[in-house]
Amino acid sequence: MQGRTVLFSEMTPDIDWEDRFNKWNDRHLVPSRLAAPGFTSAQRYKHADRETYLAVYEAEDDSALTSEEFLAVEDYPNTETKWMMANITDYSSYYGDQIADLRGANLSGDPLDAPILYSVFFSVPDEREDDFNAWYDKEHVPMLLKCDDWLMCRRFLIKDGEPQPWTHLALHYLNDMSAFESPEREAARSTKMFTKLLEEQWFQGSTTVYLRHGDRFVSPTK
Repeated sequence: MQGRTVLFSEMTPDIDWEDRFNKWNDRHLVPSRLAAPGFTSAQRYKHADRETYLAVYEAEDDSALTSEEFLAVEDYPNTETKWMMANITDYSSYYGDQIADLRGANLSGDPLDAPILYSVFFSVPDEREDDFNAWYDKEHVPMLLKCDDWLMCRRFLIKDGEPQPWTHLALHYLNDMSAFESPEREAARSTKMFTKLLEEQWFQGSTTVYLRHGDRFVSPTK
């Protein structure tokens, strides 16, 4: 179930205890967070090229991250959680509120369950935010969505997180890797505005491709 706020949490386990890491996520961490009020669902993903895992939690709004129940999970971890947090690497965590939800015209099914997630982070200067938002929502994404395998793009204003000072996040939901090589994407990356933005240093963001890992978790209260 989709929410207006997402918690984006990324971790890398050692290959020697990757199975233990996945069991901890599936049996404890994700369910315990989803039991807190305001959370609706969560989906886990794996990096397309390395042993890094991502969980995207959906919440009704950002008050879910300040509830007593959620803070208790974070502030009073059990023994296994303490061990995991002391041994994982590449930890990152961000949360943000949705500012756009754009979908392809020929959707069938829920795009939230797409097999591929493509994340794009930016640090947008205040004075460029209006132009950036207008380009992304009115030019760039509509051109991408002309590709049938480019299902949906959700954009978020980052409210807090670490380790990078990102301000904006786009989550693209794809049906097939071939979307990256599609003529629609090539056209979207060849416009005058895109070429102009490429000249600005801040526009060099962070992009990652993830593959869906397991089934969607749903809050026990939903």
